[in-house]
Amino acid sequence: MRYAVALSGGADSLLALGLLRDAGHDLLGLHAHFLPPGPKEYALAAAIDAQCQGLGVPFAAVDLSREFDAHVIAPFIAAYAAGLTPNPCAACNRTMKFGLLLTAARERGATHIATGHYARITDAPAGPSLWRGADPSRDQSYFLSLVPVSALAQAVFPLAERMKADNPAALAELGLTPPLPRESREVCFVPGDDYRAFLEASGAPLSGPGPIVLADGTRLGTHQGLWRHTIGQRKGLGIGYSEPLYVLAKDAAANALLVGGKAELAATTCRTGPANVLVPPADWPDEILAQTCYRMRPRPATARLNDQDGLAIAFAQPVPRPTPGQVATLYDTAGRVLAGGEITDTGLVFPGSLQDTY
Repeated sequence: MRYAVALSGGADSLLALGLLRDAGHDLLGLHAHFLPPGPKEYALAAAIDAQCQGLGVPFAAVDLSREFDAHVIAPFIAAYAAGLTPNPCAACNRTMKFGLLLTAARERGATHIATGHYARITDAPAGPSLWRGADPSRDQSYFLSLVPVSALAQAVFPLAERMKADNPAALAELGLTPPLPRESREVCFVPGDDYRAFLEASGAPLSGPGPIVLADGTRLGTHQGLWRHTIGQRKGLGIGYSEPLYVLAKDAAANALLVGGKAELAATTCRTGPANVLVPPADWPDEILAQTCYRMRPRPATARLNDQDGLAIAFAQPVPRPTPGQVATLYDTAGRVLAGGEITDTGLVFPGSLQDTY
């Protein structure tokens, strides 16, 4: 077997390379330009190449910036324009890192692709299983839940059992220094994580001003674009009321923002589009946990596949309202991923026909 190690320039992927090299595996260092490369990007690739040379590992860089724009950036912009709040990291894992980058690795003779993700894969007779990583503060199985089984079968996660806090010492022991001194946890293609400025600069047909309404249809004010808001938002609405108000939903057809009190923010169900099923539903346990955003603690739920092969999830207790465009991931109580899908519906019904009213 030959492992292509996806190297971003950060500490996690470099440690993955060092651990695999120390274990004696046949390796290829692989760096992807997901954004159009210029002098800064070429210098980073050269620094990664130098690290690989020092370890006796061959290196290649591939320009996937056009594909990244088509499969990640453009859908990100289109989702916001449609009133959704997308999850670009989950989309990138599915279509780029374990899609086109995996293809590039195989074209260069690799059998597997290794990354610095904090997640675990185990082999089973029915195929590979995806599990939470050992470090609960860094677990990334949620972002990997849309990656199909066929790609997971070719994935390797050397940091599965490691704690992030231990990595600087491990890198020092291996004599490795990351080319990127600090790691960003922001959306890589949005400068400064200012997605509003990024969307405005994109030239996309974003929504303009529209009504802010209560569940009974009462108009309270005017928003300046649905894409400026997200579910659960409290501040920045620009309206006064007798109690704190939160964004409950966005009606793109009526260009209306639905708000309500904290009690109305609770939800008991949600649905997804076509699901990525990693464990056949017949093998799902009686106890299922569902997670609908990265920082959410998984909550007890029941789930099934609906007629459109999406997930229909019912929570045992009310949860903060899920956000359409984000990912819903199902786990068993041991941390194994059962399925994942993009949230399309949270069971909230808009008052009347806002499109006709406003």
